[in-house]
Amino acid sequence: MYVVCSDPEGAFVPEVWINVAEKTGIPELRLTTRDVSDYNVLMRSRIKILEEKGLKLKDIQQVISRIRPLEGALEFIDWLKERTQLIVVSDTFIQFAEPLMKQLGRPTLFCHSLIIDEENRIVDYKLRQKDPKRKTIEALQGLQYQVIGMGDSYNDISMLKQAEVGILFCPPDNVVRDYPELPVVHNYEELKKILVNYI
Repeated sequence: MYVVCSDPEGAFVPEVWINVAEKTGIPELRLTTRDVSDYNVLMRSRIKILEEKGLKLKDIQQVISRIRPLEGALEFIDWLKERTQLIVVSDTFIQFAEPLMKQLGRPTLFCHSLIIDEENRIVDYKLRQKDPKRKTIEALQGLQYQVIGMGDSYNDISMLKQAEVGILFCPPDNVVRDYPELPVVHNYEELKKILVNYI
């Protein structure tokens, strides 16, 4: 049996940090795992910027509350869940993900946690584990599932390579260039054409 594991941002919802950058007018926050391959470097930079600009968790959550799913995402998720299980594997944080998962029909979510101080400032983060997306795939394979992985960024690559089927969904050119061995799709219809071969 195949299970689908997908990164949510770029596949089902817009990139959270790009929305935060646009709403706050802080262009440095536009950087995502599409641009920076080292997640820890990226998050340390984000936390430093938030501290310098005086932004708190509630400010980020306010932006996220206005984000809506990508066009066609809900219909695609319904199509997928009629055929197999969907697990959302993300490098986002539970404090960010709640309103997005509610809109997506609450698929199973594996993600990280933020550390918040008494003044509602984001002071650190706690990763569920190192390389969590790949390890999620390995754990499912250990339960005798086969996995289709979907993602668009550098932090998805180890997951996509570990999966029986790894698919880049609407990735930027730099990721396509660096990983030419992975198939690329640009919309849900192209994605369905691959998935129907397995589910």
